[in-house]
Amino acid sequence: MKTDALKNDTFIRALLRQDTPHVPIWLMRQAGRYLPEYRATRARAGSFMALAKTPELACEVTLQPLARYDLDAAILFSDILTIPDAMGLGLEFHDGEGPRFARKIESAADVDALPDFHAIDQLGYVGDAVSLIQRELHRKVPLIGFSGAPWTLMCYMLEGGGSKDFARAKKFLFHESTASHVLLGKLARAVSSYLRMQAKAGADVLMLFDSWAGLLAPYEFDEYCLRYLRQIVSDLHADNATRNLPLIVFAKGANAHHHSIAKLGCTALGLDWTQKISDVRQQTRQMVALQGNLDPTVLYGSAAQIRFQTLMLLQDAGREPGHIFNLGHGMNPDMNPDSVKILVDAVHEFSIAMRAGEHLGPSIAYEPLA
Repeated sequence: MKTDALKNDTFIRALLRQDTPHVPIWLMRQAGRYLPEYRATRARAGSFMALAKTPELACEVTLQPLARYDLDAAILFSDILTIPDAMGLGLEFHDGEGPRFARKIESAADVDALPDFHAIDQLGYVGDAVSLIQRELHRKVPLIGFSGAPWTLMCYMLEGGGSKDFARAKKFLFHESTASHVLLGKLARAVSSYLRMQAKAGADVLMLFDSWAGLLAPYEFDEYCLRYLRQIVSDLHADNATRNLPLIVFAKGANAHHHSIAKLGCTALGLDWTQKISDVRQQTRQMVALQGNLDPTVLYGSAAQIRFQTLMLLQDAGREPGHIFNLGHGMNPDMNPDSVKILVDAVHEFSIAMRAGEHLGPSIAYEPLA
């Protein structure tokens, strides 16, 4: 890690559960369609994939939210589905729709036919983007690199796109258990390789998104999700490039499994908005830092409502080190950019006051501190 070179290392220090002057904040999808400057850059690129695969443009949109807001981290602009795209499934995005693959996995034979994955050869544009972003950041804040986790990647690869329940993927688990493990093993190795590449290109922090972990029953979670998260964490700990980099695991909906995930050896857990941070602290016994977890829809509220909900969350999290403020999921395209500034400023304002020992009652959220 290069924490001594960072102008603002608050995010890194919070991940390591060290004291910080304020609670750091960054937001999932902080570079996205809610920003008019992002929409202009995407229009110039011609498509989402052209934007993501052009390092100069990916760098541009990664930095856009940092020009607007006092954020404590940048996150690489990319997509969680780059690995399946690199494996030949043909990722596409169309206006008003989620991700779609031109081809999908339908049989054990399709799993066997997947090509070998080589991160530098197939996703070198991501490494180039990471390097360029780091140069342009000038060590202002840490840069987060990321990947989708194996189970979530498998869901999309079998479904061919988004779904409410990913029934095809779950059916495959029961009808093709052996092929499921083969596929998840391939994906785990690919994810490890991909994250190592991002680390070597300059990422300061790594993150795994397991967006559909909450679909699995307890046994299924252990067998088809946790097992491969464990493999990735082990791979990263064994490599000099990633051994000392903080790793965040965000397994959305997997509320019953926080203790198991914390025991993997990751640095932090990302939390969705359906639980209290104080409860998760008890579950994880302070093994990890906690990241989250404001309900994103709070950003549709008034300034007073945003400030109030922010204060309530910070007070629930308490003053113990090891909290990174974030949303419980990503920004929505129709959210107001001005609401993000209200949120970011409120997190810093309230957490600085709390660090100073000030007692903040609910009324303080409705009027800025003098």
